[in-house]
Amino acid sequence: MYNGGRSDIIAAMDLKDRVVIVTGASSGIGLATAKLLSQQGAKVALVSRSEDRLEKISQILPRSVPVPTDLSMPDQIVRMIRTVEGCFGRIDGLINNAGRGYDAPVEKTDPETLQKIFDLDFLAPLIAMQHVIPVMRGQGKGVIVNISSGTALMHLPNMGGYAAIKRALAHLSLTAREELKGENISVCVVYPYMTITDFEQNTLKDFVKEDARSEKGGYEPPPPDTAEYVAERIVQCVLSEKAEVYAHDWMKKTG
Repeated sequence: MYNGGRSDIIAAMDLKDRVVIVTGASSGIGLATAKLLSQQGAKVALVSRSEDRLEKISQILPRSVPVPTDLSMPDQIVRMIRTVEGCFGRIDGLINNAGRGYDAPVEKTDPETLQKIFDLDFLAPLIAMQHVIPVMRGQGKGVIVNISSGTALMHLPNMGGYAAIKRALAHLSLTAREELKGENISVCVVYPYMTITDFEQNTLKDFVKEDARSEKGGYEPPPPDTAEYVAERIVQCVLSEKAEVYAHDWMKKTG
């Protein structure tokens, strides 16, 4: 984490003038990540559907640009990558953070709803990767960070579909990492834990939530993280280009 001192200086040197795309940048983890990258000297492309919010954010983040994009639309993803490359002349990093949750027991999972989640949480990062890789290859270097989820490491009731998509994204990422390891392009995965954002309020649900204590079986999980804490882990991943970064070391034992 960046709490000042020498690590702060090194991070600023490493990120200065690097062009990084952050999807889902209008709120939560994406916004916190965009702010931290900007503070460290990066040029940030802010991507989400909310044009008004992106405009306001870009006014307070130096050298950032808003790129309104509906990531459920493949043609808009392609246009976004081209826009960023055209604006800055290069793309050093892509952080695929945008996504939406879906809670439902396997028996009651709605295929149409799950397809929409799949399109946003899996296909959108895939398409973005496919169109940013040639850019990074042409410039000789790049890093892609895909945001998975701690749920991908567990078997939690009512999260089967969502967790499966996030696990698939992690597998895709690590496969791409292997494919690109000789081209100086790193593909990495970050596994956040529960985070204090609006994600849960925006999660689609196809079940009636029972008493939380019965779901946990009396177990009290660790408290959720702040978006700023997760952003630190993501930026550390951009800098280290490590294959997998967990919000907490204990999460490794669940995988």
